[in-house]
Amino acid sequence: MRNLSLIATEYESLNHANANLTATAFDLDENVLYAASERKNLDGEVEVELWKVPQRKKGDAGEGEVFPVMTTMFTSMASSNEPDEVPQIVSLRVIAEARRIAAIMRGGDVVVASLDEEDSPAEVEGTFETGILAASWSPDESLLILVTGDHKLILMTSTFDVLSEGPVHQNEFGEDAPINVGWGSKQTQFHGSLGKTAAQAPTNVKIGSSPDDDSIPRVSWRGDGAYFVISNLAPVDSLGFRRRVLRVYDRQAVLQSTSEAVGGLEHTLAWRPSGNLIAGTQRFGFEGGGSGREERHDVVFFERNGLRHGEFTLKAEHFKSTNQVEKSTKKWGYKVRDIVWSSDSNVLGLWVGTDHGDIVQLWTIGNYHWYLKHEVVAPEVAPGKPGRFTSMQWHPEATLQLILTTPDTILHRHYDWETFSSPSKPPQDSGLVAVLDASSVLLTPFRTQNVPPPMSSHQLAVKAVSSPDSPSSPYEAKNPVYVAFSADNDALACLWEDGLLQLWALNTRLGPGPGKVLNPSKIWEGRIPESKEDGKVVKTQSSDLIAPNCRIVGNTWPMLYQTRTGEVRKREYLLNSSIIRADSDQKPDERPVVPVGPESGQTEDDLTLGSFPEFCLHTETARGASGDTELFLGLAKSGRLYVFVPGREARILATNANSFTISSSFLVFTTTSHESKYVPIEELLGILLSTAESESPESKDVPDQWTVRKVERGSRIVVAVPSTMSLVLQMPRGNLETINPRPLVMEVVTKDLNEGNYRKAFFACRKHRIDLNVLVDHDQEQFLERVPQFVEQIHEIDHLNLFLTLIGRGSQAPEVVTKICDAVRIELEKTDLKKYINTILTAHVVKNPPDYESGLAELLRLRETDQSLVEEAVKYIIFLVDAEKLFDIALGMYDFSLVLMIAQHAQKDPREYLPFLKELRSLEKYYQRFRIDDHLKRHESALKNLNLGGAQYFEEAVAYIERYSLYEAALSIWKGTDQYKTVMEVYGDWLYERRELPQAAAAFLEAGSTQKAMVTFEKNLQWRELFDLAFLNDTPEEELQDMAYRVSEDLTSRKRYAEAGQVLLEYRKDVRGAVYALVQGNAFSEARRVANLHKHPELLEDIIRPASLDSRAQISEDINEMREQLRKQRNRIRELRIRKVEEPDAFYGTEDVAMQNIDVMTDVSMPATAFTRYTVAPTSVSRSSKKSSRSKRKAERKVSSGRKGTVDEEEYLLKSLTKLVDRFSTTREEVRSLLPHLYQFDGEYREEGLSLQADVSDFEKEMKEAIEEVWTRSPDGTDPSTATAEDTWASRMAEVERNKHINPLDKVSKPDVIRGKKWRINLYEF
Repeated sequence: MRNLSLIATEYESLNHANANLTATAFDLDENVLYAASERKNLDGEVEVELWKVPQRKKGDAGEGEVFPVMTTMFTSMASSNEPDEVPQIVSLRVIAEARRIAAIMRGGDVVVASLDEEDSPAEVEGTFETGILAASWSPDESLLILVTGDHKLILMTSTFDVLSEGPVHQNEFGEDAPINVGWGSKQTQFHGSLGKTAAQAPTNVKIGSSPDDDSIPRVSWRGDGAYFVISNLAPVDSLGFRRRVLRVYDRQAVLQSTSEAVGGLEHTLAWRPSGNLIAGTQRFGFEGGGSGREERHDVVFFERNGLRHGEFTLKAEHFKSTNQVEKSTKKWGYKVRDIVWSSDSNVLGLWVGTDHGDIVQLWTIGNYHWYLKHEVVAPEVAPGKPGRFTSMQWHPEATLQLILTTPDTILHRHYDWETFSSPSKPPQDSGLVAVLDASSVLLTPFRTQNVPPPMSSHQLAVKAVSSPDSPSSPYEAKNPVYVAFSADNDALACLWEDGLLQLWALNTRLGPGPGKVLNPSKIWEGRIPESKEDGKVVKTQSSDLIAPNCRIVGNTWPMLYQTRTGEVRKREYLLNSSIIRADSDQKPDERPVVPVGPESGQTEDDLTLGSFPEFCLHTETARGASGDTELFLGLAKSGRLYVFVPGREARILATNANSFTISSSFLVFTTTSHESKYVPIEELLGILLSTAESESPESKDVPDQWTVRKVERGSRIVVAVPSTMSLVLQMPRGNLETINPRPLVMEVVTKDLNEGNYRKAFFACRKHRIDLNVLVDHDQEQFLERVPQFVEQIHEIDHLNLFLTLIGRGSQAPEVVTKICDAVRIELEKTDLKKYINTILTAHVVKNPPDYESGLAELLRLRETDQSLVEEAVKYIIFLVDAEKLFDIALGMYDFSLVLMIAQHAQKDPREYLPFLKELRSLEKYYQRFRIDDHLKRHESALKNLNLGGAQYFEEAVAYIERYSLYEAALSIWKGTDQYKTVMEVYGDWLYERRELPQAAAAFLEAGSTQKAMVTFEKNLQWRELFDLAFLNDTPEEELQDMAYRVSEDLTSRKRYAEAGQVLLEYRKDVRGAVYALVQGNAFSEARRVANLHKHPELLEDIIRPASLDSRAQISEDINEMREQLRKQRNRIRELRIRKVEEPDAFYGTEDVAMQNIDVMTDVSMPATAFTRYTVAPTSVSRSSKKSSRSKRKAERKVSSGRKGTVDEEEYLLKSLTKLVDRFSTTREEVRSLLPHLYQFDGEYREEGLSLQADVSDFEKEMKEAIEEVWTRSPDGTDPSTATAEDTWASRMAEVERNKHINPLDKVSKPDVIRGKKWRINLYEF
């Protein structure tokens, strides 16, 4: 759907009377064009002048002229075997690496001139005596192919060294000759009564060349330089015909393939740079030509293997003269002189010579159809003398730049792709797109039809009709060069290059209905300027722009235009005559002419609004919702999408855009990364206007924060139709795809919701699969207020059911869902309960939680008013909810008629439910409900009904409480009754069994069961509460003694020695036992106090002194054990740290380098290896990406195990040392309480105390040194980051690797070893 637009034209004239330009060559390094002018002298020689034409640099405004400069001139022998129209220069090429330019002359000379040396003479590198018929350089300029006059093929290097030489005419097919077994040939077919002789009879097919053939060979290279093709005339065959043959060679000039015989094949030849097609031309309708009508003329294509591959027919009527009486000197009136592919392989240029002048046609392909996009007519040299082109060439790097030469002028024509689409706004947006094809405009309104190209909704013939007043010319271009749509009216303007303009009223049908989609009618035709035609007033005004090759921006007034440098200017005044405004129903003076001059106060200087950094072919303007600020957007050829507001610098919106459009309030653009992006214009304006003036140049890119949708590879925007929420895309092949992007749909839906048009918004969401929750999320309060309007517009039951169902499944909060459902239900009940009963039931069911009981209650209410609708309503609710669940819910409502109705319509087997219902009917009311609730597992409700049944069911209730652990519910039910204490005691028994002893004791006390409470206190060793309760209950003394003995034993087993001693002393009066318990707990001070208090000094010698020595021995044993552990772990940590430095790979378990290239994974279970240790499961099936709690616990156990040789061993040792410090602190407290008594006991006890104090002091010092050594970091210690971007397998594995390298000192904090003298006895040292 794209068209070739002429964006700039440049002319360079030699201003030389005898100039005859015939060849051009580019110097891409210096951006210079070299042109060769040749002319024959009287001596039969050709004089060649080489001109240097500097090219305008990118961004040059183009106001100044470029003057060619002649660099050198040389003379060569001319060839007299060709017609005069054939140039003597066969090839002109700049050899960039050698900085030379080479001219291959038809007379046989190879002339070379230096480019770097000024005024350097041209030198003849060599001469071929037989002349040169064809020459072509490879794309990389490393090889040269020559076809000499004696039909030899010569392959040379860039230094003109011969690599190979051989004849052009060969009988072999080539190395790629196909294998033919005769299938499908004439010899293998059945010939009926004619017999085998008919199959063996020779076939004489006349295959010749075209009468227009110039008999000169042609050479063309493929774009990558791997192959080249030669087209030349074969020798005369047995029938006297010569035909054109194509031969394909590789870079070594080895023949690869030969083309099939094609009658009427002409001399033209061009290999598409992309490499898939070789183009030529073919004539039909004469002896030896192609089989077809006489005037048929095709462009035919060949593959590299020589086989034909498609064609298209030229339009012969385009080459006919407007002067009908003029007699043609050619058989068909024209001939194709040359064909050339553009450097990007998208455009094929045909150079056609006619009697009335030369024409260049530009053809493109789309969806396997060839379009004639442009015609370039050679300018006339003088009135009545036809214009001629002398060469045609595409720029090798700047795509779509065509260079044509006439005898004295060089024409540069810059083209680019453009889509002609209608800029009309909603609701009148038709989505019209125009495609130019010869003299036809193919129109398709995408709002109503999506017709794939090359077809269209309407083919508008816009052939120009010559008027008597039009300038006389032997030929007029048939193709319009540009079309434009009116933004306000349904009109189309077609422009020709000679100034002809046609205006058409299209009469587009926007909606569905009978009649034509388009019914165009021409409303005006003429050349600028015109004043009146056919009674239609035409008012034209024009203005001279500041520079050539400017381009109008937008479709607004005052006029905006863009210069070649990208500057956007506004012109608010008019000067002479121009821009057309023609309308049959408008008066000529509806729009006043803006005066210009001193009186108006205006000047001729245009107002500069801003500037794009480079020229942008595709530009558009947009405004925000307020309409105050205008936004300018431009897409450059580099793929950069620029945007600016007046007075601000342009910023880059994207660097890889390939198309964009404005769709209502969105800017939509596609990228080369196969994405379409949707930018809200209002948001974009806010970003641009909020940018600070002092912002640095590096921040010119607009943040990429827009909605993105993936599209097919290579997609480009054709047109956006906001009214239908559609975006039409075209694929590279040419086929179309219409999508409905979510932002465009939501824009229309939001607008409809604001206007209260719920029906249109509902169906738009339904059609485009948008969650219907958006109807509520847009404005919840407004929706609740407009529920009556919503129900009135969407009156279909199925649609309301769908809406409520999606609301129930949406992300709304449960209370919001309930509010919406209730609002809709209430409105439906007011409107018509019977009609909307199904929707009302849906409203009850979709709530969160569902209100099934209310839904069934609606059925009961409906049964009382209209029995006929109940059956359908029951079937519907069974459809919504599982029948078994409905049966249980109805049963829980204690309504047996409803239960039967549900069961019958659910097709349940009566044998399953009738006996059960019959049994229930025979029971008393509350016991019946108890049985129903118990059946439905509603245990609390069942317990309440059982209580309501009376006291006779209390024993059963107690059993029911114990069966289902309904203790808390039971306590609330029987609170304040006589049975409350019984329930409380049962509750206490349950707590006792669960070992919740404090609560069980409290429950027993509440229930008045003191014995159970005492047992519970004793079990929980709450001896204070126990003896308090025992004294309150007057427990006998003997029983108290036994109780005290049992409690003390339990306390001693729990190492609660002080409490055990207190119980024995206070409740059993056992002083000896109390002292023994105290010394077991190292409470020597308390033991001595008790012994002296109760006058038992013998206990000091019998129990306390021996116990102090035992305690000292135990402490020494503990100290020795800790010392041994400290030394072992300290040495092991030293070994690990040395190994970590010397053998890091072995320490951390790095993978074997030889295993890194293995990429095969097996499904067989295997033990963990260095290669598979991070593989969660050795299969190709992915497991969950989240760590489970089980795996986390497993990892923690692995670290805490500290298995020797693992990477976690050091961390384990550090944690062990931390625990050792804590253990030593406890032991040191025991030493602190023991040392005073050993000192007081004197003698050997004092010596033992001194020894103990020294031993503990030495170990304390050793431990402190070890801790300082172990927790000292190495100089190269690092602190790697453990942060990860996301929770993926790769990130988790990376985290594992980082954790392995984290210093264990960062994981385990350093313990504090307090070395003080508070625990010491200083008297030991004296």
